[in-house]
Amino acid sequence: MRPRKDEDALVDVLDVVLRDGAILRADVIISVADVPLVGIKLSAAIAGMETMTEYGLFQKWDVDRRARAVERRQYGRGRDDDRESITVNGRERDELE
Repeated sequence: MRPRKDEDALVDVLDVVLRDGAILRADVIISVADVPLVGIKLSAAIAGMETMTEYGLFQKWDVDRRARAVERRQYGRGRDDDRESITVNGRERDELE
């Protein structure tokens, strides 16, 4: 039996990862001559934003974004009005949110 290339499989995997999410964890130890020198612990969560907020990740970001969207709708602010002015070294600069 020969392996076949199924494009639908990639779409299915991507759908599952975005819908359900995946957590990747890795522990890396760098050693020389059996003497451990550096230890690294890595964790990553991969999912769609709806899944992330459902599990409590990125909640503050989500709340802030939704509040800004509601504010823009209420006050009719356009994209150019999202600028804020900040002072850096005594000079005023515009900054995008």
